[in-house]
Amino acid sequence: MTATAVETRPQLFSRRYALATAGSTGLVFLAAFEALAVATVMPTITADLDGRALYSLAFVATTATGVVGMVAAGAWADRRGPRRALLVAIAVFALGLAVAGTAATMTVFVAGRVLQGFGAGGITVALYVLVAGVYPAALHPRIFGLFAAAWVVPGMVGPFVAGVVADAWSWHWVFLGVLVLVAAATLVIVPVLRGPLPAGEAATGRSGRRIATAAVVAGAAIAAGLSPELPDARGWLLAALAAAVVVATVRTLLPPGTLRARPGLPGAVLLAAAAGGTFFGTEVYLPLLLHDRYGLPSWLSGFTLTVGSISWALGSHVQGRLGGWPDGRVIRLGTLLLVAGAAAELATVLTGAHWVFVGAGWLLAGGGMGLIYPRVSTLVLAASAPGTQGFNTAAKNIGDVVGGSLALAFSGLLFQSLAGIGAWWSFAGSLTLSTLLAVAAVGVARRI
Repeated sequence: MTATAVETRPQLFSRRYALATAGSTGLVFLAAFEALAVATVMPTITADLDGRALYSLAFVATTATGVVGMVAAGAWADRRGPRRALLVAIAVFALGLAVAGTAATMTVFVAGRVLQGFGAGGITVALYVLVAGVYPAALHPRIFGLFAAAWVVPGMVGPFVAGVVADAWSWHWVFLGVLVLVAAATLVIVPVLRGPLPAGEAATGRSGRRIATAAVVAGAAIAAGLSPELPDARGWLLAALAAAVVVATVRTLLPPGTLRARPGLPGAVLLAAAAGGTFFGTEVYLPLLLHDRYGLPSWLSGFTLTVGSISWALGSHVQGRLGGWPDGRVIRLGTLLLVAGAAAELATVLTGAHWVFVGAGWLLAGGGMGLIYPRVSTLVLAASAPGTQGFNTAAKNIGDVVGGSLALAFSGLLFQSLAGIGAWWSFAGSLTLSTLLAVAAVGVARRI
């Protein structure tokens, strides 16, 4: 009776799954920590390396090359299983940390960031395929909830820890310290990789074309990210051309019907793009809004992001406990919270309300993302046949990255274009775009 009960109620940290849970969550946490840490120390890095002109590229290049890493790891995992794909992705990510952490010029630093993008994208997809092979379906919402929490918890401690390390020692140790921890997390997960895992399917001959397509998408995303740096007319032209290239080429990397929001898997992938574009396209302007418009010190204006991280983690935990709720219902509730949060930020700017409403709105938006993302990941795996889990997981993450990149590009263009009229117009324009994306996400969620 006891054995039956244990079998029917598996736990993430039971003896069978403890190493897989600790190792995989540790890798997700460290990838997220590095992404947030670099945002904190980037002003110091660019000043030290005289590289302010490459400030934006250091972020955009990592995000964009992640698309190529996702596609390559997904194709490899579908053919051969997740074991080698994950180990190679970890090695590339670690190499990127080493290059960035020892960089003496900004060009070398950006090269390290490019390698980090390849590795981090590959790690994400390979881990999702590993989940499909190691955990039963009943644990998928919980492990993805833990992954989501591991992505956002660094938002609570990452900026502070990175700042302390950079001030006490050097910004170099922000990267080299993460490198040591990545090695430790890898040692934890290696025993899991030695066990029985899905072997994957035979090669289809399409992997090379997909990787080449991903490279084109990444290049277009980088171009779109650089568009706010150009004068108004040129910036809008570059962004429009880049977006057209992305839409024309990304189709082959996504399930058929994604851009039409076809119900099921395609709609889930499109929702990841719309929700990611909303959240990350709004988040980057909140500290600036609180600092410039309300005169708050940097530590307090940045605390708004911590509020969003906390509520995201709580939302992820809550959805893992809503086992009886269908994925669609949880996702729809999450999108309603997301649109409420985005609308609250816009309303705060339009009315000049107290700055506390910025934090309240981001509390709602973070909770909505915590509900949405784990359930979208669960739905993607549930809809994936053997041999397609890597492709579909990569598609979900590609949608997220591309949606965020394009949203950031166009919101940045709006912000710069309206700056001549006044700062109020800049914030109002960018947050209006984010709110419209949130409304679109609600429409997509109704079709899942």
